Amino acid sequence: MEVYRTLDDNELFAYVRKDDELAYTELYNRYWQKLYFLAHKHLKSDADAREIVQEVFFIIWAERRSLSIASFPAYVAAMTRYAVYASIARKKRLLLKEEAGSQALSAVLSELLENKMMLEKISKLSSRLPEKCRLVFIRNKLLDQPLAQVAEDLHISPKTAEAHLTKALKIIRGSLGEAFSCLLF
Repeated sequence: MEVYRTLDDNELFAYVRKDDELAYTELYNRYWQKLYFLAHKHLKSDADAREIVQEVFFIIWAERRSLSIASFPAYVAAMTRYAVYASIARKKRLLLKEEAGSQALSAVLSELLENKMMLEKISKLSSRLPEKCRLVFIRNKLLDQPLAQVAEDLHISPKTAEAHLTKALKIIRGSLGEAFSCLLF
């Protein structure tokens, strides 16, 4: 190991290309701290900086035979910078996805709450309707039964069922106001 300390980076990398793990370890020991500080300066995270350094040296070892490196320090510094930029970009994309998901969830929950409140209000108002009007309204508008089926079930004519529904809608629309009347028909 002592012999490797006297070699310059290019000589060490020539040994690394020949699968020399001791030369690789010497390069790692020479540069891991510098690369760690470079990554940490941008990421502000110990774990992320360590991961970047490990990734850089993993790639160096995995691609050792195909890499053409003129200056080892410049090469690993550039690899580290690019890995840092890629990490920052990934985190931003993830954050944007989370924010978009959070906003969509918030909108859905808000809509569900509004729908629940509206349904409660309509249910409360429908309880004040005359009995036949209430039955026709609930079955047709809240339970989605066809008006002809409602008329048959209640043993009334379709015209009478229509009249009851019209009366119920008029009363409820008047109580809800114009803003919500479009929800009923």
